[in-house]
Amino acid sequence: MAGKFELYEDKAGEYRFRLKAGNGEIILASEGYTQKASAENGIASVKTNSPNDDRYERKETKSGGHMFNLKASNGQVIGTSESYTSTSGRDNGIESVKRNAPDARVEDLT
Repeated sequence: MAGKFELYEDKAGEYRFRLKAGNGEIILASEGYTQKASAENGIASVKTNSPNDDRYERKETKSGGHMFNLKASNGQVIGTSESYTSTSGRDNGIESVKRNAPDARVEDLT
């Protein structure tokens, strides 16, 4: 099963999206947007930027975990990963985003 974006409205009334791998695991999540069109633009930006390795900011969390941000060409964060226990787990997450995002369909749950 291929990856997909889920576009949804959170409890605060903001629009968000998450990228799920083929196994249903969330591999990237967005910030909240006040406009649905802005979240849709965020999805388009993830599709465009995800194949480019230098768009990934690899970070360590305060608790010693590992995570990444996907950034647009202007440096704005467009998606954030979960926390991984190892750098290899984080790097596998990045590869999964690269593999799944460009051709992922969008499921509108709003």
